[in-house]
Amino acid sequence: MARAHRKIGSYEAFREDLSLSKDETCRELYRQNTAMIRIKKENVAVKNLVRIIDSTLKLANSKGFSAMTLRDLCADSGLSMGGLYAYIKNKDDLIHLIQGHGFIMTRRTLLTYIELETEAPKRLFAAIRAHLYLSELMRAWFYFSFMEAKSLPPREKKDAVAIEREIDDIFHDILDRGVSEQVFRAVDTRTLSAMIKALLQDWYLKRRKYRDNDISVEHYAATVGDLLDRYLTH
Repeated sequence: MARAHRKIGSYEAFREDLSLSKDETCRELYRQNTAMIRIKKENVAVKNLVRIIDSTLKLANSKGFSAMTLRDLCADSGLSMGGLYAYIKNKDDLIHLIQGHGFIMTRRTLLTYIELETEAPKRLFAAIRAHLYLSELMRAWFYFSFMEAKSLPPREKKDAVAIEREIDDIFHDILDRGVSEQVFRAVDTRTLSAMIKALLQDWYLKRRKYRDNDISVEHYAATVGDLLDRYLTH
């Protein structure tokens, strides 16, 4: 996500920074899967990967991934069956692409924004906002990934566990650094990092209750940040 160059601010500014990241992420996804994808022209492959991923998430969230067929995907994406088979052979391959896309985007986004901050409290708030803003922008993927976790193929299930641990470690490391620098009070950083992840998940899993109460993602991020600041520094 090389294009994200400024510190994280409003959700609109974040969305603008990530406006081209979908193509960049699909480009990286293509390069990681050249053994599976039988399209040699990278720009064509990237364009179609965006269509495949967008259509899959749309269908999975409207009718369920298990009920979705590859013919449904062709109809929604505009690709022929032959064209689709140049990218995937079956739904397991499709899950691999979907999960890979989300993992790349999540990792790059969090690391990009926290690296712009040097102080532990600001790093923590940047990580919270980046994760919440990304889950708002990619709500369909976050919901899909959570709901399909139990039925993922073994390779993708292993990767999902790995990225979950990686995200937890990012928050844990920020908390540990703050405690060691004595800007945070001594707390159980491992338990707290897990609790932070639960607060982040609540945003995209129970989105309706926040929408019904007219709570924006910016307000939710600020509230979580204030809650943690009070707990860690007061």
